[in-house]
Amino acid sequence: MAAHRKPKQARRNPFAVRPAARTATTLALAGAATATAFNGTAAADPVLTPAQIKARVDQLYQEAEAATEAYNGAKDRTDRAREELDRLRDETARRTERLNASRSVLGAVAGAQYRAGAVDPAIRFALDSDPDGCLERAAIDRLVGRRTAAAVMDVRGQLAAVDGLRDRAGRQFEDLRERRDELARRKTEVRRKLATAEGMLKRLEATEPGAGTGAGAGTGPGAASGPGAPGRGDGRAGAVADAAGATAPTPRAARAVAYAYGALGKPYVWGATGPASYDCSGLTQAAWRAAGVSLPRTTYTQIGAGRRVARSELAPGDLVFFYPGVTHVGMYVGGGRMIHAPRPGGVVRFARVDEMPFAGAVRPA
Repeated sequence: MAAHRKPKQARRNPFAVRPAARTATTLALAGAATATAFNGTAAADPVLTPAQIKARVDQLYQEAEAATEAYNGAKDRTDRAREELDRLRDETARRTERLNASRSVLGAVAGAQYRAGAVDPAIRFALDSDPDGCLERAAIDRLVGRRTAAAVMDVRGQLAAVDGLRDRAGRQFEDLRERRDELARRKTEVRRKLATAEGMLKRLEATEPGAGTGAGAGTGPGAASGPGAPGRGDGRAGAVADAAGATAPTPRAARAVAYAYGALGKPYVWGATGPASYDCSGLTQAAWRAAGVSLPRTTYTQIGAGRRVARSELAPGDLVFFYPGVTHVGMYVGGGRMIHAPRPGGVVRFARVDEMPFAGAVRPA
């Protein structure tokens, strides 16, 4: 009888978890914990204080300035590549025309030889009634043939070289265009961040009037201080009084400073070089161009375009640079002040040199 009994089954513990179930439970708990963490983070986003919002806006202004200067540099290199490509195309066309002319000459010589019956030179010499003339003509034919062939080979070689240069220039142009497009996308992203941050700042100002201006407004390129603050006029009177005792070291520097004064109140626009609007390096480039000095396009190249001067030696016309990445520039006008194009939404105005982290200064030739 015992042989026909069912095997005794182990009593199942209702609280025990089978391996598969244990794995599923672990994953479920992990997912729940992760979701809770994310939800908790989203729910626990700190409310930014006015000072934190202003600091964030200042940081975004710096990022925007850096992106603009990088974009300006890429655009400048792209423009030069396009000019070089056009030059190479023109040179290729000229050399191709010369090659075609050489081919025409060669074809005429070949046709003349064909019409002469392509007779063996020895037979022609034997049958010619003027043997001396025949020898002379043969020598000339050989000389012309050699020179024509050499000319054709030379032009072909030049054309091949130009084709190679044109191909390289084309590849360079494509590369620069891709970089420019990427920088444009970066600039768009920074603009979006700026719009978000400035929207926050406007909402803050709506609830706390005056929160976005005054001494606590930050130290970025768009910071407002002194007579040149946005909404308070362009600050000419106060700044001129501050700089009254300063003298430009050269007539050219004086002309550059005069140009900068004439730009006061004009809007900041991405990539603009005047005369209706400017970005920071566009203003300094235009001012010194009016004085007869050609400066590079960007802040990080302009800082190498002149003699370095110490902060204690600043004179009107000197270029003053800011931030560790050398992403902002203004023109010193004396009295501890500069004229600069601050940021999108701002205008060319006066500012104190100590408003931003000083990175260096140069005096253009």
